[in-house]
Amino acid sequence: MTGVYPSMSHPSNQGRICVRGWNVHEVASSTDRLRQPLLRTTNGFKEVSWEKAIEFVARRMRDIRDWHGADALAFFNSPRCSNEESYLLQKLARAVVGTNNVEHGTGVYCNNSIDTLLEMIGHPATTNSVGELSESEVLVVDGVDLGMQLPTIGGRVIRARLNGAKLIVVDARRQRVAEQADFFLQLRPGTRALLYGAMAKVIVDRGLMNLPFIKSHCRNYEAFLEAVRQYDLLAVAECCGVPAERIEAAAVAYAQAKSAAILYSTGVAARGRGSTRALVNLALLTGNIGRRGGGIFALTEHNNLQGTCDMGMLPDRLPGYCPVGDEAARRRLEILWKARVPETPGLDAQRVFDNAGGGQVRGVWLLRYDPVNTAIFCDAASALSKMELVVVQHLFMTSTAQYAHVILPVVAFGEERVSFTSTDRRIQLAEKVIEPPPGPKPAWRQLTEVARALDADWHYQDAGEVMEEITRAVPFYSGATHENLARNYGRQWPCTRDKMLGTKYLFEEGIPPQAFNFAVVPRPQTPQGASDDYPVAAIFGNSLYYWNQNVLVQHSETLKRELRVLLLDYPEGFVEVSEEDARRLGVRDGEKIRLVGHHGSSVAAARVTGEVRSGTITVPFFVKEVMKQIMGEGAFEAVSRTKPVFVRLEKA
Repeated sequence: MTGVYPSMSHPSNQGRICVRGWNVHEVASSTDRLRQPLLRTTNGFKEVSWEKAIEFVARRMRDIRDWHGADALAFFNSPRCSNEESYLLQKLARAVVGTNNVEHGTGVYCNNSIDTLLEMIGHPATTNSVGELSESEVLVVDGVDLGMQLPTIGGRVIRARLNGAKLIVVDARRQRVAEQADFFLQLRPGTRALLYGAMAKVIVDRGLMNLPFIKSHCRNYEAFLEAVRQYDLLAVAECCGVPAERIEAAAVAYAQAKSAAILYSTGVAARGRGSTRALVNLALLTGNIGRRGGGIFALTEHNNLQGTCDMGMLPDRLPGYCPVGDEAARRRLEILWKARVPETPGLDAQRVFDNAGGGQVRGVWLLRYDPVNTAIFCDAASALSKMELVVVQHLFMTSTAQYAHVILPVVAFGEERVSFTSTDRRIQLAEKVIEPPPGPKPAWRQLTEVARALDADWHYQDAGEVMEEITRAVPFYSGATHENLARNYGRQWPCTRDKMLGTKYLFEEGIPPQAFNFAVVPRPQTPQGASDDYPVAAIFGNSLYYWNQNVLVQHSETLKRELRVLLLDYPEGFVEVSEEDARRLGVRDGEKIRLVGHHGSSVAAARVTGEVRSGTITVPFFVKEVMKQIMGEGAFEAVSRTKPVFVRLEKA
């Protein structure tokens, strides 16, 4: 593979592709790729045969299960995994081992809002197609730097703005898309739910709600109204640090649009569950569900977070999102899998990596997942060092792989025929365009071999057979096959046998009566923590520059250059400080400042920028180190992931 070329007619990308996509071939062709299984010995890792590696893994898993029970094992993957890999990993955990300890790796730093969307609209996914953004009259972009994190979608938003759409950006940072906004609401950290509650109050007070839609399709409206009455626009404006007239104007623009789309980051650093509920309330209040160009877009930087969740890589939900306690859903899978399915919710990655599940978890399986590098709110290295078994499936020797007992090399994107599901529910087939190097095996095949070594009757010959089983396990995938996914850029689920072409936007054929549910979001308390001694809110914005430490980026020279460029000026990392705060401290760009917290301090270079507001700093690089120094070694367990940490700034 020597290059990448985007599809000019794809309905989402239309010939555009982000910098990571342009250079993915460099990752596949890296000379550092693992070729043979590696087994830990007293003298380090040594290459072994596939037969010996599989036998070792199966034997150790059987021993741990027999001695400590099935819940002593946990299975985590990356949302870059294919649907077929994700499905078989959770099936191995549930049907072969007997545990619900499964999760996609983003659980340790990302809240993908599944429960909120299921609770309020009945579907745990983006409601509309990315291509419809050009039809939106108003676009709300919340908590995501589209220029840096999702430039393909960012380009669509900017083009819609140039064609007449109004743009509302809500963020603590002024980023590139915010520069184009009609309304930039640069709020203080931790005040999102307050802001959206006040916007709902404006809409209600002005009579701009869509009452026919609400009466026909929504429940719990009266309780929602009672909660909205608790909000006072002027008080909220003072708390958020956003002028009241700007909040009011943005609310009116959103409510008066014939179609309005909300695009929000699912990163837990950006929000808590209350703010997500408040966002969905706005869409229901104005009837922006079930119409083209409207809806809710739950954005993630990972290419298959949607599919990974659809496949059941969740500790409390089975494939298709049925709760693990749902007896009928378990029975349906037990018939399909010919095995018992456990009914008790499992442990998520956060709990396992915080304290190894209270000592309960003795072994972990990690598929394309590098928590030592990316799980910033956990001390994954400490947890892994105590494990009796760590199985790593990856392309490279990662920081996490250093703690493995066995490492199983996998094939790269483009080296096998598997499927992925994008942020707008589009199930797409990634064709095999190049042969993998000698040695690595597809991850789904490795999982099959381990299951057979554990006496399971698994006989998948190719990934297409795995997809055929997925269509029986996940009802809204029932019309998808590798053959029809290869045509017309895939299918958007629900893609069923009676709707084979898929669904461009949810409820396009009509909304059932009382299908939606308003969430009661009582007026949150003003965020606590700022004081005269510690007046500055520190945001640990790992997601913004997350890719600098991603292991795949580190194996592409172009991506390293593009995504680590700021480290040329600030090689030891930096914190972003407003121009006003820098003047007050008497520091220039690049000079060192000290962040003093309640339990410690950290020194870093100041990146003086107009992107952050006074009274707020952002820590985008070397987050773990700064957190430990400010908060002590217990930072990973003590820090609240949805609230800022307050510090004092000093010139170092």
